Amino acid sequence: MESLQAFGRLLIVMGLLIVLLGVILLLAGRVPFLGRLPGDIVYQRGNFTLYIPLMTMLLLSLILTILLNLLFRR
Repeated sequence: MESLQAFGRLLIVMGLLIVLLGVILLLAGRVPFLGRLPGDIVYQRGNFTLYIPLMTMLLLSLILTILLNLLFRR
């Protein structure tokens, strides 16, 4: 019975994380500079567009690294 309770808690936490990720993705489109930073690569030719948000990925990685280090520091 103990393992079912632990599994239930795990499912609840995973569900909350999925909801949080969904909210973040919904709000990400409202940030004006996100995805249009210098260093983001956009290549257009005819009806083909290649978009590589290099600087945006680096910035988000830095922010998440700092936040997670602050949250899980012991």
